[in-house]
Amino acid sequence: QVQLVESGGGLVQAGGSLSLSCAAPERTFSRSAMGWFRQAPGKEREFVAAISGRGGSTEYTDSVKGRFTISREYAKNTVDLQMSSLKPDDPAVYSCAARSSRTLYGVTYSRPQEYAYWGQGTPVPVSS
Repeated sequence: QVQLVESGGGLVQAGGSLSLSCAAPERTFSRSAMGWFRQAPGKEREFVAAISGRGGSTEYTDSVKGRFTISREYAKNTVDLQMSSLKPDDPAVYSCAARSSRTLYGVTYSRPQEYAYWGQGTPVPVSS
């Protein structure tokens, strides 16, 4: 079982910034495309951002474009999500996900069913 561990969640003020990190085993990190999703209370899980296996391609949901940045930190085997200009509709539990990918370049995945491994999630509440 692949274990993904998120960190960095916590209360932040609207308009503020926060960085999340998802640690993966090196074998998983080096062979997987990865993504971040979020789920607010009473809502379905929502795609946030994704990054290809080699990090050259990224994809974002429209509501976070220009505010969130997904990146791979190869020295730490983490996929990070830098969030800025947080809005009142950003609060949710943020989870990272991974899937093995034969194509490590240029391919990202935005649907939850495309991912095989999930972290437990980290809450990101936003105060107004």
